[in-house]
Amino acid sequence: MLHLEHINLVVKDISAALKFYQAAFPHWHVRDSGESEWFGKQRNWLHFGDDYQYLTFNDDGVGDNRDLDGHQTGLAHFAFVTDNIDALIKRLAEAGFAADKGGAVEPYRKNAYFIDPAGFEVEFVQYLSDVPQQRNLSS
Repeated sequence: MLHLEHINLVVKDISAALKFYQAAFPHWHVRDSGESEWFGKQRNWLHFGDDYQYLTFNDDGVGDNRDLDGHQTGLAHFAFVTDNIDALIKRLAEAGFAADKGGAVEPYRKNAYFIDPAGFEVEFVQYLSDVPQQRNLSS
């Protein structure tokens, strides 16, 4: 079996990133943090997650994230599954984060896209069926 353990993100501001992800994942916690050097540059790092998966934030980011409306090579978005997308959208809104766009209207899933403080697009999806063929329908 394979599963995703962590995503390592380079950001400019760890506390801004943490505010967004704490609203999305209220059951997660800071697992560890510290300082390190990456190719001659000091940086702070932080692991935020649970016992099985986490996000790593490193604060040595320079420049802007890729243009999400463009065609540059790089990360387009990553997604998390939730069992209550409406509650998740409400938590993020209460923390000051509005959805960037909604997903396509589908009979077996609801989704929304947010831009985190570092400029990464994050999709949240709620599946309304346990049948893989229904969950994976394309518009």
